[in-house]
Amino acid sequence: MDANGLEPKEIVPASRKLGRDEAHELAANASRVIVAKGKKVSSFTVKGDPSSDVVDAMLGPTGNLRAPTMRVGKTVVVGFNEEQYNSVLKL
Repeated sequence: MDANGLEPKEIVPASRKLGRDEAHELAANASRVIVAKGKKVSSFTVKGDPSSDVVDAMLGPTGNLRAPTMRVGKTVVVGFNEEQYNSVLKL
């Protein structure tokens, strides 16, 4: 992000664990959730209360929100996929 002159509004340290409730809240305030797990990318359209499938996809095996997670407008991106980051950040 630094290389492109972008600055995050908030950085949450990895030591602060965010669980199902926080993932649900993030998804509920989004219209689109993109989840990258390895090379697999899943995209969800969210209208109102997010389904358990959306929230489950956002969580890692320990039940915590996967990192990195970023919110850009009404889009939430969970996990890292360079193509998705470039698309969402319009790079």
